[in-house]
Amino acid sequence: MNLFEKLPLAYKKAVEWSSRNEEFVKRAGFTLMSRLAVSDKKAEDEKFVEFFPCIKKESADSRNYVKKAVNWALRQIGKRNLNLNKMVIKVGEEIYSLDSKSARWIASDALRELKSEKLLVFKN
Repeated sequence: MNLFEKLPLAYKKAVEWSSRNEEFVKRAGFTLMSRLAVSDKKAEDEKFVEFFPCIKKESADSRNYVKKAVNWALRQIGKRNLNLNKMVIKVGEEIYSLDSKSARWIASDALRELKSEKLLVFKN
């Protein structure tokens, strides 16, 4: 992923791959979202907001590698700044309300971290 995150089409590929059906291609899309959230320090929040519909849609995928990658993307985006943290918490709550065991797992794990004491740095 370190190679792909530097490419001009990285954001487009993240969405494209995360919509594919193949387990490890889909995982790669969400992993790329996570890497971009950590490494693209100059990116505007809107670039990550564009990932939200895809994250919500694919959160019902029960395959272990996919749900872990969706969770990772949600958490990393939510740790970028206070604005994204608040938005990701709302998205996580929407995901939690879906009728899917994997969606509830993804949301509860992400929300636990994003609302934790460790992230109070955003609130100060």
